[in-house]
Amino acid sequence: MSNCRIAYLCLSSTNEGRGAEYAHVHEIINGLSELGFAVVLFEPKYSIGQQLPTKLERVKTFVEIQYNFFYSQQKFEVLYVRSHFAALPSILWAKIFGITVVQEINGSYEDLFISWPLTRKFSILFKCLMRIQMRFTDAFIAVTPQLQEWILRESSKKLAYVIPNGANTEIFSPQAKTTLNLPECYVVWFGSMAPWQGIETMLAAVEHSEWPRQVSLVLIGEGIEANKVKDAAIKNPKVVYLGRLPYAEVAGVVAKSIGGLIPKNNLGNCRFETGLSPLKLYETLSCGVPAIVTDFPGQADLIRSSKCGIVIAPENPKLLAEAVAFLHDNPGESQEMGESGRQVVNHEHSWKQRAKDTAEVIKILINPHQ
Repeated sequence: MSNCRIAYLCLSSTNEGRGAEYAHVHEIINGLSELGFAVVLFEPKYSIGQQLPTKLERVKTFVEIQYNFFYSQQKFEVLYVRSHFAALPSILWAKIFGITVVQEINGSYEDLFISWPLTRKFSILFKCLMRIQMRFTDAFIAVTPQLQEWILRESSKKLAYVIPNGANTEIFSPQAKTTLNLPECYVVWFGSMAPWQGIETMLAAVEHSEWPRQVSLVLIGEGIEANKVKDAAIKNPKVVYLGRLPYAEVAGVVAKSIGGLIPKNNLGNCRFETGLSPLKLYETLSCGVPAIVTDFPGQADLIRSSKCGIVIAPENPKLLAEAVAFLHDNPGESQEMGESGRQVVNHEHSWKQRAKDTAEVIKILINPHQ
């Protein structure tokens, strides 16, 4: 497959530190490149220190990126799309010119309506646009079996593969270092500060009487919920906000923590239906650190099957505070959980394995008779 050229279209920013997109996109591209594929990434180019773009600026960027794809001088066999409501022009262009389309879907329509609230007013239109994308897609990649089932219902397609998220086990390891001045004992959360991440639950938990007084809450990232975190950090010394950090720097902060928090909520009432496979889960476990997750399919299944953390009900600050207290008060059991998580990610959930899985899907599509 060394002569197979792939156009990778990602209309969300993958700037380092902005969210999970950076790791997922670049790790898969690196893995495919090592396997002999020629991959060209078409993505927004926002400056590192730039504020989040306005909606008008984003729309302008969507047009520019797809224009670059249309008039690229390179001949592509595959268009790999990280699902986005604005990607329809590229998918139609690919079908006109006989380019195989693979679409990676990480959530349902509801994720769009939560991220871009204005789109909810035109939900019929946006659902129609995304269903048209599905109609012209040759195969789908979903991060959970539940999402795979949702895709099959929505698209009437039979080619939908499950490839969960993963971790760079070399960067995210128990040996990862950081030079940042951090609290002596803390739990950590990192990622894009979106409404479904459970930011309010964490900030309420750290104020709860069950939260151990020796443990701080360290948060890394940016997004529309960041102001809540900044305000909490001013009022409560146990809340430490580090802002956006480089990819490798995050690993050092996680490795030094006693636990990683993934308290996602059920905003939009879709998490039970589609499941969750958050990138931060695999990266936390890869550092040999136990995770505290909310009880949704996917993430909770991994924690229970591998005994590498604690599962709690969503949107419950008291239960989150109690889980943090358990990790603090039971270092022996916490260490066992961490070691179990590191082992399962090493064996089953590295990005190298994810790239191999993705390559197999592409090979099937390019050479169906093989």
